[in-house]
Amino acid sequence: MVPIDVNLLEICMRFIIAVIDNQSGSASGDEMAAIDAFNDGLRENGHWIIACGINSPSTATVIDNRADAGIFTDGPLIDNDEYMSGFWLIEADSLEVAKQLAAGGSKACNRKVELRPLLG
Repeated sequence: MVPIDVNLLEICMRFIIAVIDNQSGSASGDEMAAIDAFNDGLRENGHWIIACGINSPSTATVIDNRADAGIFTDGPLIDNDEYMSGFWLIEADSLEVAKQLAAGGSKACNRKVELRPLLG
């Protein structure tokens, strides 16, 4: 068995940056241009995995099929004034780098964001 040189491995952590909003699809033209530029920077610097907006909670369906219950409930799990209206999945070398990227995303979209590491 050949030993693996850890220095040769690219070790990246994955994170979700959730955009917090109270009105889905409300980004202005200037905000969309800033988001596009932020996305381009993520791609150019190897942080990009995927990003997208999410429709409003009023379009949600909560599904509980534990033990074949077959329960479908229209509306969000939690009804709140603020909710996740979009997200970025990113790769970063550290939590500190991810925090800086999340701060850039918050500035670009002019919204609060929530940063969380992905499991696994």
